[in-house]
Amino acid sequence: MALIQGTDGNFWGTTGAGGTANLGTVFNVTPAGVITTLRSFSGPDGATPYAGLVQANNGNFYGVTQQGGTNSFGVIFKITLAGTLTARYSFHSTDGASPVAALVQATNGDLYGTTLLGGPSCAPVGCGTIFLVTPSLHFRSVHSFTALDGANPWSGLVQAPNSALYGTTVAGSTGFGSIYRMTPAGALTNLVTFDGAAGHYPYAALTLAADGNFYGTTFSGGISGVGTIFKMTPAGALTTIHSFNSADGANPYAALVQATDGNFYGTTYNGGDNGYGAIFKMTPDGTVTTLHCFEFHDGANPVGGLLQATDGNFYGTTNTGGANGKGTIYKLSVGLAPFVKTIPTAGKIGSTVLILGTNLTGTTSVTFNGTPATFTVVSPTLITATVPAGATTGRLQVVTPTATLQSNLPYRIQ
Repeated sequence: MALIQGTDGNFWGTTGAGGTANLGTVFNVTPAGVITTLRSFSGPDGATPYAGLVQANNGNFYGVTQQGGTNSFGVIFKITLAGTLTARYSFHSTDGASPVAALVQATNGDLYGTTLLGGPSCAPVGCGTIFLVTPSLHFRSVHSFTALDGANPWSGLVQAPNSALYGTTVAGSTGFGSIYRMTPAGALTNLVTFDGAAGHYPYAALTLAADGNFYGTTFSGGISGVGTIFKMTPAGALTTIHSFNSADGANPYAALVQATDGNFYGTTYNGGDNGYGAIFKMTPDGTVTTLHCFEFHDGANPVGGLLQATDGNFYGTTNTGGANGKGTIYKLSVGLAPFVKTIPTAGKIGSTVLILGTNLTGTTSVTFNGTPATFTVVSPTLITATVPAGATTGRLQVVTPTATLQSNLPYRIQ
């Protein structure tokens, strides 16, 4: 699935197969393309990690596997920067089964996730669940789907500034999927039930855009039947803004990313000139431009989405294709400038923030929306800073000997 950029400057991800037991791996890859396998799953510690990773504000990475563990229903795991798996939680089916989406760290510090199956409803396999784990992997079930409020969440969650968590399901009362909003405590509201006209099967997570709306994709449906892009207000008003036609891509599987130029970038699993999928750009008003059509030798059928790294370039993976037919890791450059990003993206005065970037050695200044902060340059790719008294919500600025870098998102003061 989608890569993430770690505090070490490398890109981290998982494979659903391969490794010593052919049950999947955790790997990292340098921007130059040097790959290191850090963990090969063996079954009891997890198997088939379909979802990507998240790096929490404690520096550790967290992920899930679709299968394996004590009960064979999947696990949640924690892994260090050195590649040591230090803890795991095994699902029991009644509390969820087969998690296939990445975790998200909420502003309260807990990690929220979804399971595709399991839970008490929809016997025998279950409609799926929402859960949380603390950074030390203490587990709590938050919501069990019932089909009436959605079923089978394939995607993870995204947190809005109002602290609510938003997500999608691919089944439910109509069989076409839904979009929901949930409070951190677990109170769930169904906002959209897809009826086929607006698209079928929103496999991808939502993207919270700078305009305050959510943007997402459906795998099928729309004018040509091969998927759509939609916009939804926080209250649940949905508008279809693009229908794919196969020539410009088909069957988008992954979430969109809003880049530092304000445009959205994404991938489709099929379609394009060769039928192997495409990379596209979409303006906020819905104008779509195809940037690349995969040709099998450079990859095919991208399941994961794009990562805009702090060097300004996009990085991604394909499910198949390449020299060995097992998938590729690729870089796409559209000329966007370097920037910095923060972990987390919101916090209180006095809290510690991780600032990711490139070529950060020699940094002379870090400011939070104009307020100077105390900071330490840990490495060329990492700065730690303390949110200063008097800081207000806004973008960070980092001044290095060669550049002045802005954060890709405003840092929200809580």
